[in-house]
Amino acid sequence: MSPLALTLLIFAIMLLLMAVRVPIAISMFVAGCVGYVLQAGWAPLASFLNTQAFARFASYDLSVIPLFILMGNFATQGGISKALFEVASSIMSRFKGGLAMAAVMACAAFGAICGSSVATAATITSVALPEMKRHGYSGRLSTGALAAGGTLGILIPPSVPLVVYAILAEQNIAKLFAAAMIPGLIAMVGYMIAIAVYVRVVPGHAPEHEDDAPKLTLAALAGVLPIAIIFLIVFGGIYGGLFTPTEGAAVGAAATFGAALLRREMTWRKFKHCFYATAESSAMIFLIFIGADLMNSALALTQVPNQLAAVVGSWGLSPVAVVGAILLFYVVLGAVMDELSMILLTIPIFFPMVMGLDFGMPKESVAIWFGIMVLMTVGFGLLAPPVGLNVYIVNGMARDVPISESYRGVMPFLISDTLRTLLLLFFPAISLWLVKYIS
Repeated sequence: MSPLALTLLIFAIMLLLMAVRVPIAISMFVAGCVGYVLQAGWAPLASFLNTQAFARFASYDLSVIPLFILMGNFATQGGISKALFEVASSIMSRFKGGLAMAAVMACAAFGAICGSSVATAATITSVALPEMKRHGYSGRLSTGALAAGGTLGILIPPSVPLVVYAILAEQNIAKLFAAAMIPGLIAMVGYMIAIAVYVRVVPGHAPEHEDDAPKLTLAALAGVLPIAIIFLIVFGGIYGGLFTPTEGAAVGAAATFGAALLRREMTWRKFKHCFYATAESSAMIFLIFIGADLMNSALALTQVPNQLAAVVGSWGLSPVAVVGAILLFYVVLGAVMDELSMILLTIPIFFPMVMGLDFGMPKESVAIWFGIMVLMTVGFGLLAPPVGLNVYIVNGMARDVPISESYRGVMPFLISDTLRTLLLLFFPAISLWLVKYIS
């Protein structure tokens, strides 16, 4: 069997298993086993499996993942989201479509201490959706804005997918977080502009005026003060050299737990749920690591990734065009895979290819910029049909809204995503501006 045919067989097995609802990690693991055995035999596969798990999970850097997930779970169960939405709505309710904009702002603020897109979407939806319905917002706009806002959970640091990219690409996590801040803020502003345009171009989806708009009070501001303090402690400590990103994640988790206790929202049942949910999510991520490692090793044996890089290099395309083509591939792949699986499966293939191109800037800058571009495209996949995980999450909580309406609702935000991605693709300096201030 030729290397190309074997590569196609490996991907066909993975996609077939995914189609019959086998978990992605298992699908990649089985496909990788088949490809490895066909090329090297059972004994080398057994030897690989005997050492790979320990080699992967013995990495100290991986501990940052469960710590940031735990931090997000403490924030979710600690009742912080309600205070965020109240303050955001008191600021934005004077504008048409203001509650939808407030939901986006709340998602951005919550994402600054969460790091999970799904958790951000679900948590803010539980608070904002009833209020938006009560004020007469359409199901299309409500679910679309909340699904899009949820992606800010991974676009604004801390971001679990960005941590995974940093580990795979052997890049500095703190610099990647810094590079993601301005694109994340651009995403938030872009979503708010999309809402402002949409409610004027397509009338009837938002009320003309908010008759009972809440007032911004000192008590409301005091409710969000813990979030600001936690953000300053975590990222101020990281960039101030007080602790590493892993230590910062631990400090952030402890501080978020303390904030939940002060709000008197944390019960013993919620406390246990935070650790159970963290263990479940971490186990899923680490299992995907193993499946992706095995599949990537099987693909490496075929030499097809190296041949692909050589073929692409021979086409004479500009480096930006090559990255653009890779991003389009991510959009297609996002229709069948979640964000972590995409990153784990493709970065070992695409990253060396991109690093071999001449962008006229240092290699570290290229690696950081490419990571931000991948993160932007992953966020696109969380909204785009036919999967759009965030759309499913939010629509499942809005049982009276057809899924087709939710997909129509995210279209203005996908346009915003497209424009933002093109902006960052052609102007890498936007992502790299803050990085130059980090030693």
